[in-house]
Amino acid sequence: MGLKIGGKVEKVNGKELSYADFVEKYLARNQPVILTGLTDDWRACKDWVSDDGKPNLRFFSAHFGGSTVQVADCDTKEFTDQKRLEMSVFEFIDIWVKLSSSGNGGDDDGKLLYLKDWHFVKEYPDYVAYTTPNFFLDDWLNLYLDKYSMHDDPESYKARNEISCSDYRFVYMGAKGTWTPLHADVFRSYSWSANVCGRKQWYFLTPSQHHLVFDRYMKSSVYDIFEDVCESKYPGFEKAIWLECTQEQNEIIFVPSGWYHQVHNLEDTISINHNWFNAFNVSWVWDLLLREYHEAKGYIEDIKDICDDFEGLCQKNLAANAGMDFRDFFILMIRFALANLVLFYQLSTNKRNVEWSSSQLARLLLLNLKNIKCVTENMKSESAWQNRGIATVNLMKTIEDQPFIEFCNALGRTYCVTCNHIEINFDPNRFFLEHEGIDLYDLFRSRICKPDELVSFLDNALKLVGIEG
Repeated sequence: MGLKIGGKVEKVNGKELSYADFVEKYLARNQPVILTGLTDDWRACKDWVSDDGKPNLRFFSAHFGGSTVQVADCDTKEFTDQKRLEMSVFEFIDIWVKLSSSGNGGDDDGKLLYLKDWHFVKEYPDYVAYTTPNFFLDDWLNLYLDKYSMHDDPESYKARNEISCSDYRFVYMGAKGTWTPLHADVFRSYSWSANVCGRKQWYFLTPSQHHLVFDRYMKSSVYDIFEDVCESKYPGFEKAIWLECTQEQNEIIFVPSGWYHQVHNLEDTISINHNWFNAFNVSWVWDLLLREYHEAKGYIEDIKDICDDFEGLCQKNLAANAGMDFRDFFILMIRFALANLVLFYQLSTNKRNVEWSSSQLARLLLLNLKNIKCVTENMKSESAWQNRGIATVNLMKTIEDQPFIEFCNALGRTYCVTCNHIEINFDPNRFFLEHEGIDLYDLFRSRICKPDELVSFLDNALKLVGIEG
């Protein structure tokens, strides 16, 4: 059964594309694109690549060989993904060098091994391998995880889970022939992937057609689009229309939310990959969590009557399956709402910005706040929240905490770069002093426990500066 190819992914010179145009044409429309010309000054493109253009494997062994990494066995399926092995980078490189010298396409057992999801930035923070392009800086996921744990109650989770979601910045390394099965990204996030060396072949399916790669019960999806796909099990597959593209060395591909994709390494390849979300796709994150929650709940419905904390168990299973539960997501929304609101107030009192309310930065902050409110309104209609205060956040204490101040300033610096704005910094003492005419004290003395309380808080906060929520 052959694929129906409906077109190619657009390729654009990133140096000639403005951030506003990227947002309008690709981010807001959720469309893939390949960007060129953005990796010229990356250290990785020098250190990690040999003179012949292939991966400098000896460099990795010498400098990062002791790291423990996850390696996918591309020839062995385990559940819905490739089987994962754990080994050191040195061991992985040793296998790769041996297979390259032998001309064999795999290890001694004929297996193709692909190093995936290496948290390189977290492990080597002083080795600045690359600079995230401005197009991808508005990254709520990694900005948040740089200052906070994903699970606000880490004692409820194993340390290993904390390590695995410490950030979503990864390095991938694989020989020619390694590949990644059909999937949509974690949290239904955006992702970007830069080829430091090598070439990849991508196949994309738009979210409007994702049902065509699932079985008739919408339980399991196609694993490999080039295997013989059973027509009786996946009756819609032959109707799917795919986009394809070849990603060359030093090119970056933007993968939009919810697009299923399968990727093949056409040459020995090293890539840098980020998963991320922001105001434009945060609703996708909530929609996925809600679907995963109801699926997790359905699996254990038969023990509801004998379980002391059935809802708590559902949330624990949700966190294990999806990477966060409702509480994690809600606290993230509260902190982002506060940070954007603080920056919005700070911008409104900056005397150098007479037209602050119409600036690109003000529009972005307001968009963020309105989209957070929209998602939170959807959250409060979910029955799991009723009669249950899943989180209690003291707003005054939060904005005075050092991690929040650092988080707020990191977010502010990010937005000033993307919006070409003068830098603004958050000082909690100055923040209150400059708003003597506005009664912010009562507003921030509240606690937020449920989504409807966050919605009311945002409405009241925006009214203080004359903006209806």
